Amino acid sequence: MNRILYKTDEGGVAVIIPTTEALAQHTIEEIAVKDVPAGKPFAIVDAADLPDRSTRNAWTVDEADLTDGVGGEVNVFITDPQHPDYVAPEGELIEGDTDVSG
Repeated sequence: MNRILYKTDEGGVAVIIPTTEALAQHTIEEIAVKDVPAGKPFAIVDAADLPDRSTRNAWTVDEADLTDGVGGEVNVFITDPQHPDYVAPEGELIEGDTDVSG
């Protein structure tokens, strides 16, 4: 299972573990944008690639490796197609779109 990493204001490493329920409804990228603090870059990594938890307070991360996205301005999932920040799931048309697939 994947984890979301970002650097805290204190210089530590924060790890977000998405729930199975959240992943059934949203992509890990959507979860990261919602849950990572606004403006903070994040990385999505395989849990197997993380060091042992017993040394967690000593973990570091290079900001240059946090390239999978940036925390969003809102901490809710934007599911209303009328919301200005709404992004339609792949394959979903929203009002004003034209289907050019075929």
